[in-house]
Amino acid sequence: MGKLEATSLPFFIFLVATFTILNLSYAGGEGSLTQAQCPNACDFRCSKTHHRGNCLDTCMSCCRACLCVPSGVVGHKDECPCYRDRKTHGGKPKCP
Repeated sequence: MGKLEATSLPFFIFLVATFTILNLSYAGGEGSLTQAQCPNACDFRCSKTHHRGNCLDTCMSCCRACLCVPSGVVGHKDECPCYRDRKTHGGKPKCP
């Protein structure tokens, strides 16, 4: 019984570490936010723009649809493909 317990602990630690790494790697990605978190994420995303009202409106619309807002105030849209790929009727990027 001692051998089984001796190999079980390292295996258990390995499993915990693996799940922790997987959870961290998906943090900030598609669907990582709840709708309740969208206002704070969009508030930060739009914090540097001069067109804050428009930015917040479109960001909130995108966040509700994608449940993701890229980190930072500009760029990083590859973190959220849904957010990145939403387009206006004219084919321009919809999400700030």
